[in-house]
Amino acid sequence: MNWTELDWTALDRLRDGFLHGAAADGPYWKSDAALASYDLTYGERIGWKWDHVLTELQLRGWTPAARSILDWGCGSGVAGRRVIERLGQGRFDELLLWDHEAIAVEFAGNRATEAFPSLNVSAATPGFLAGDEPVGLLVISHVLNELAPAAQDSLLQLIRRASAVIWVESGTHRVSRALGALREGLRGQFHVVAPCTHQGACAMLAPEHERDWCHHFAAPPSEIFANPDWVKFGQRAGIDLRSLPYSFLALDREPPRLAAGWSHIIGRPEHFKPYARFLNCDAGGLEQLTVPKRSPDGLYKELDRTRRPLVYRWTREGTRVTAAEPLGATPPPGT
Repeated sequence: MNWTELDWTALDRLRDGFLHGAAADGPYWKSDAALASYDLTYGERIGWKWDHVLTELQLRGWTPAARSILDWGCGSGVAGRRVIERLGQGRFDELLLWDHEAIAVEFAGNRATEAFPSLNVSAATPGFLAGDEPVGLLVISHVLNELAPAAQDSLLQLIRRASAVIWVESGTHRVSRALGALREGLRGQFHVVAPCTHQGACAMLAPEHERDWCHHFAAPPSEIFANPDWVKFGQRAGIDLRSLPYSFLALDREPPRLAAGWSHIIGRPEHFKPYARFLNCDAGGLEQLTVPKRSPDGLYKELDRTRRPLVYRWTREGTRVTAAEPLGATPPPGT
């Protein structure tokens, strides 16, 4: 598949279904051309979100112990491939794939086999999905908009069999808060690796924060803005190539390595003439903090320009940040 061969009829149909929830109404992949067109475009944008998430997990010093991956609801398989690429093929022996459409499993399997010839790639069997065998690393990507209650219950049963979970979703208010509610139901069985820097209850779900939601922004590769194919795609699809909001959740049976005292910025900082302001999440809850424009370490400008995950250890005077240590400045945290 190349840019001149894109099936725009399929892409328009898929985007409309994902945006309006109609994707849950029945099979939607239809053809290999639809999967290949999606994988090259919207799937690649989801891959950039996964890159950002996996960068943060690596900066936190986290890697999964499991040697088997189950990519549940795999679609074109971009999530599973990104995990293997970023964490290293040598860490894994097996990639299992499941999707409610067999054509997607076949496509994702072929792409994974091409990328990782020595990896054992296969479809997850109904017996495995319904059984009680340990799952390993469970990878989930952009499925909450599509899940009927019965499907969500089945997924939760799989999660409870997993040794670790990485779950990436869109960055909308509704989806993010739904993922946060699932976190609350699972944190008694898992340690929360990310995005949280603590193991406590999610402050975002408190009544006073009903309008807020836990979301972040991935930075797309800078070269796409000079790439005429991507520019034309953005114009034809009517999307802002710069904006990649996402929410995510990483869980593990083992405790995370991140030490106490770290914070995660929610969303994007707002920049005003005298200061930058952002919603900060840490073990103490949610709080609006400010950074003066003339901060000595250039933090005001960094918060506007950095492509790294917005995880910091602050030095503060009340709600005013006076100094900051970014995640990854002194690796690995917690050791």
